[in-house]
Amino acid sequence: MGLNRFRGALAGAAMLALAAPATAQDGAPIPPATPRASQYLQVVTLPDWTGIWYPDWAALFSERGAPAKLTPAAQAEYDAYLERSKVSGPDQILQAQCIPPGMPGVLQQPYPVEILYSPGRVTIFTEAYEQAIRIYTDGRALPEDPDLFFNGTTVGQWSGDTLNFQSVGFNLLTFIAPGIHHSDKLRIDGTIALRNPELLVIEMTLTDPEVLAEPFVTKVAYKPDNAFPIREWVCAENNRLRSHEGEGASIDLGLDEDEEDPFAGIDDE
Repeated sequence: MGLNRFRGALAGAAMLALAAPATAQDGAPIPPATPRASQYLQVVTLPDWTGIWYPDWAALFSERGAPAKLTPAAQAEYDAYLERSKVSGPDQILQAQCIPPGMPGVLQQPYPVEILYSPGRVTIFTEAYEQAIRIYTDGRALPEDPDLFFNGTTVGQWSGDTLNFQSVGFNLLTFIAPGIHHSDKLRIDGTIALRNPELLVIEMTLTDPEVLAEPFVTKVAYKPDNAFPIREWVCAENNRLRSHEGEGASIDLGLDEDEEDPFAGIDDE
């Protein structure tokens, strides 16, 4: 039986089950399904992406896109960042303060994500920084004057087995890419689709008239792996990064002059 036919049969069977009068084991009637319950029937017709997905970097190795093309002002700022990095290393001030990367960076971490469905929404939970990306598929429009969130506000529309989405309203602490800030006009248009049962690809096109000279396209790929659950990620726990204003970040080993050096006596070989 084809996939679409199977989905139709499953949804039809569920509708019949809800429509038929039901009784409990003791013979008492079961109340009819509520409108809320019937909304879940739509969920079972969607392509089944539920579960845990791990990054598959090799899958898109040959599809690495061109670097972002910046406006003159943004390019000058990025060049200055590169010069600073030569002296103090990559800027890790946000990581030192446990500030999440936001979109699109939160989907570019080397950690798994989990996808869940509910009526009118697809939710992507990320292990990194314990973030949630909520894609509303209930027909609502994007806000005209959005609040600025780390992951923005996202709406989506199903087109067959592909989920199209649009996101706006991103916290100005987040980055398009390391060293490349964005304005409050950043917008992300993306698609999520299976290339095959073992490969889920999320493609995002970023536009920002104040920073990007042309749209910037980035892709991430995931493979299913439900052998291990999503782990708890509390950034502040055991975080030993310490930030320095105007510089990058360094590692605080928690040592002071009165503490014994744990590396004393170890030969450098």
